[in-house]
Amino acid sequence: MRYSTRAITANLREAARAFPALVVTGPRRSGKTTVLRRVFPDAGYWLLEEPDVLARFRADPRGFVDSLKPPVILDEIQNAPELFAWVRARIDAEPTRKGRWLLTGSQEAPLMQDVAESMAGRAAIFQLLPLSTQENAKVSVLRGGFPEVLASPRTADVWFRSYVHTYLERDVRAVTGVRDLVTFRRFVGLVASRCGQVLHRSDLAAPLGVSVPTIGQWLSVLEVTGQVLLVPPYFDSFGKRLVKSPKVYFADTGLLCHLLGIGSTNALDESPFLGAVFESFVASELVKAQIGSGRRRELYWFRDQQGLEVDFVLPASGGRLLLCEAKATRTAVPDDARAMLRLRNAIGDRVQQCLLVHRPSASSPRSDVLAPGVEAVDLPGLLRRFERAMP
Repeated sequence: MRYSTRAITANLREAARAFPALVVTGPRRSGKTTVLRRVFPDAGYWLLEEPDVLARFRADPRGFVDSLKPPVILDEIQNAPELFAWVRARIDAEPTRKGRWLLTGSQEAPLMQDVAESMAGRAAIFQLLPLSTQENAKVSVLRGGFPEVLASPRTADVWFRSYVHTYLERDVRAVTGVRDLVTFRRFVGLVASRCGQVLHRSDLAAPLGVSVPTIGQWLSVLEVTGQVLLVPPYFDSFGKRLVKSPKVYFADTGLLCHLLGIGSTNALDESPFLGAVFESFVASELVKAQIGSGRRRELYWFRDQQGLEVDFVLPASGGRLLLCEAKATRTAVPDDARAMLRLRNAIGDRVQQCLLVHRPSASSPRSDVLAPGVEAVDLPGLLRRFERAMP
């Protein structure tokens, strides 16, 4: 498959002119190394998962660092966290030299702790998720956006099976002391079956026979390794009792479909999980649009105790809000907009627009106005409106 230009490319180049170091985080195999090597073709490259590289560094840290000729890419640097102190020393010795240290990592929370301790003010931080629909037309609800899956869709099931195994063996063991990988694998599948739902840790703990604190720890593992998106609820002074738990989505719906045993478009269409998978796809695309444009991730959902619910609440320019409902059905009906209309009436002028995003029809996508201020759009239409509205 031909290289797909990533949305963060311009931001990477700009940051390299302003910061001594760049740090790119994200799930394993999302394309972090590829984008850095494309954007900075003259940079040297070291993979810190290779045993001989790690052995050389640990045997003679000073000699290893002295042998590097920046700009240099240090890939999966979380495997050698002590290297941060050496990089910081080199940066401090030449603070005016920019874009010389290019770092990647697949374990965001531990990596960010090391960055905060050693690289504060010295590094620009970026997150890279799998490819988006705006970056590659082959990205789909069924296959997701991992580059290797899109390059060879016929072997997608084998790839995802291998990915899960590698993820469990590498990232899970590295991030936390999970010893029972069999139960953790069941936990991942259970989270997949709860995709798009409000997250109640006790409901996950009971069928697995583990404690609620353990579930909390395992969810953190999925989040810090970039596998899931925890979408918090939106709060405002509406004078209502609000649901306070987050919803859970997968960053890549190809992996989600694999975990749910969905292997074809027909199987997806007939699956009881179709709505949840499509909703997860929309959530992922919205987050990718935010981080790809250099903005922070801001995605929320809303439901009060009376049942008023909106899938996504998004910040827009001028302190206003976009409300979005995701519907997997091929046609949108006016009832789908009812919750958005009620919430819009409760919020008032702060709502800029209400959008109902649906899967495109086989004949012609719906784009008719359902009610004043509520519009039915397909996913590309949603992303275009979101891009114009982003603060």
